[in-house]
Amino acid sequence: MDIKRNGSRPSGKGPGEWFTGNVRMDPLFQADAPARVAGASVTFEPGARTAWHTHPLGQTLVVTSGLGWAQREGGPKEEIRPGDVVWFSPGEKHWHGASATVGMTHIAIQESLDGKVVDWMEHVTDEAYLG
Repeated sequence: MDIKRNGSRPSGKGPGEWFTGNVRMDPLFQADAPARVAGASVTFEPGARTAWHTHPLGQTLVVTSGLGWAQREGGPKEEIRPGDVVWFSPGEKHWHGASATVGMTHIAIQESLDGKVVDWMEHVTDEAYLG
């Protein structure tokens, strides 16, 4: 058994290459091989969001506070709230983040494939985000 204490891993600022706005990432767990799952709590200030991206083995989001938006490529922007569990299929292009006026925190869970958990793409424009 391996116990990780909450707060034992440092928080980090979401890099500008991956995010628009102020984002804080708090690592929660990273399984050792042969397991490949990892999770983090991600907090978005109002207006903050990810860039478009995909995950080779998919991603699960568990919204824990606030009000957010998520969108799959070609689909409508959808509201996400505390208690919502959002699944993005492997390779599905998407973005997620806070609403324009209320921050949002979610737990993001994904698995690595050949050491990779995400493929980052272009930023979500303000027009697309607010549209």
